[in-house]
Amino acid sequence: MIGFRTTQRTRGTIVTRGTTAKAGRSTRRLLAAALALPAALTALVATGAAPSAASPTSGPTAIVSMGDSYISGEAGRWQGNSLSNTGSRQGTDRAWTGSGYDPTRVYGATAANGCHRSDSAEVRSASGTAQERINIACSGATTENVFRASNGGVPYKGEAPQADQLAAIAATHDVELIALSIGGNDLGFADIITTCATDYVVWYSYCHDDQQAVVDAKIDRAMADVGKSIDEIRAVMSAAGYTASDYRIVLQSYPSPIPRAAENRYPESGWSRVGTGGCPFWDRDSDWARDSLVPQIADRLKAVAAAKDTQFLDLRDMAQGREVCARASKLVTATQPPSAASSEWMRWIDSDSTQGPVQESMHPNHYGQLGQGRCLALIHAKPTGDFSCRNTPGSGASGMYLTAVS
Repeated sequence: MIGFRTTQRTRGTIVTRGTTAKAGRSTRRLLAAALALPAALTALVATGAAPSAASPTSGPTAIVSMGDSYISGEAGRWQGNSLSNTGSRQGTDRAWTGSGYDPTRVYGATAANGCHRSDSAEVRSASGTAQERINIACSGATTENVFRASNGGVPYKGEAPQADQLAAIAATHDVELIALSIGGNDLGFADIITTCATDYVVWYSYCHDDQQAVVDAKIDRAMADVGKSIDEIRAVMSAAGYTASDYRIVLQSYPSPIPRAAENRYPESGWSRVGTGGCPFWDRDSDWARDSLVPQIADRLKAVAAAKDTQFLDLRDMAQGREVCARASKLVTATQPPSAASSEWMRWIDSDSTQGPVQESMHPNHYGQLGQGRCLALIHAKPTGDFSCRNTPGSGASGMYLTAVS
């Protein structure tokens, strides 16, 4: 779900900064820039951003996305889901060239290493925010891939730990906001999805009971490491000369990729959930995932955000009615073209594995990422407070709206 691992910006002012305060950190950040320059070139090439010739204090404003597949842009290749396996798959496959499929059209160079940073990823879709929107998240990443290498961080898919990449960016840009999505892979979401789907297709048994036990056994450690990820980001920014008021961190939760049982357009019996809808889950497991697992993780992430004094963006209901197999959405067909207003916003499980890699399954697709990008743009304009982000039925990304979270 959160990145299947191998086994399976015109600037919008958000915090008013006086010129005196900015000049006060000039010397520290210039020194940090000089020390980080070699790493900066490497990291910026990896993220697809152009190196900046400006000094850190006068560099372009930036927002940065870090973490896992739910923010990297996994599944951005797809505009809804279609049963067609030929050509553009009725307009859903953005990798179609007219004669074949080229994932680099969507994921760029990261199509090769599997980080899958799409051109519509959340930060890329957050228009009207900062001069540069930089994505260093990677599909499949865990918290240890965020930590600095000097503090237990581990390179991933041929790239340096994300905090070390951030250090290079902070030295050459005026980073205003850092969006973080992390923790799902620490909980083993991919394995949970695989287990639940297998229990539906093969074993005819439920998964929610034993998988809840798995989550409960891992969640305390996972949340502690999410907290450490925030500490690592703060350490990097401090070392680059930033004060706490110079930037913000927004920790976000995960949207549910599947609907409640009562909101599924396919019956529980038979094979339509497998062969047609791409949502092979029992009703009780669907309800558990939608109304227990996703909220449990969101609530725990909100607690981490509060403890670490960061903003929280709650996405648990972001795709309500737009999930895979949701009654309120439709498959793309010859007579029902792709549409942000009516198509699904989540990538299905491709039962015969003929449409792209399995790691794209159960992630926000192109439309979902446009929605998340709008959520990020909206919270960018809110200097304080926690918010949930929801969609407006029958509308595209422009219909996303925030609600304050107490």
